[in-house]
Amino acid sequence: MDIRPQAVVIPKETDRLEQGKYGPVYPRSPACYGFTVIAKVKPGRAEAMREYGATLAKALEADPHLLAPLKLHYLRWVLFDDDTRFMYQGIFDTDFDKYTEDAIALFSKAGVSTAFENLEGFPEDWRTNPEAFIRFVREHHCPSFIEYGEYPYVTADEIKKALRIKSALSEMLDQLQ
Repeated sequence: MDIRPQAVVIPKETDRLEQGKYGPVYPRSPACYGFTVIAKVKPGRAEAMREYGATLAKALEADPHLLAPLKLHYLRWVLFDDDTRFMYQGIFDTDFDKYTEDAIALFSKAGVSTAFENLEGFPEDWRTNPEAFIRFVREHHCPSFIEYGEYPYVTADEIKKALRIKSALSEMLDQLQ
């Protein structure tokens, strides 16, 4: 099996892209799907953002599969410009529409808030108004213009399966010795 790293240029203009329920569907790239949100933090809420990150990390310790419905590869949260702005970057296996719908359902079902509640302009009724949640994300999305994948178009589930096979093979070889 030849795995060749790949890069794809993402178009600046979205009028030719397929339209989903909530706007343009960015093409799947070698890094799968994803988006980057950059928004202003409500004054005095930077520490609440950090606390929310710690709470999420603890919740994942208790339930490592908590975010599984989102089919995430990576999340990155960054506070910058003296904690006045926030960047959320997620890479995942589903398209934007499914990811955002799944995120709303996941947080609503779990009865938890979202870190986005600490951002200026985030809708207070996000749990019952998915369109407002999605509009906020779309308005604050900063699309990438190139995406690279060392192992292109591979899903998180495929990676986990390959690692399980590797572990089983290693264990089998250890038993043969």
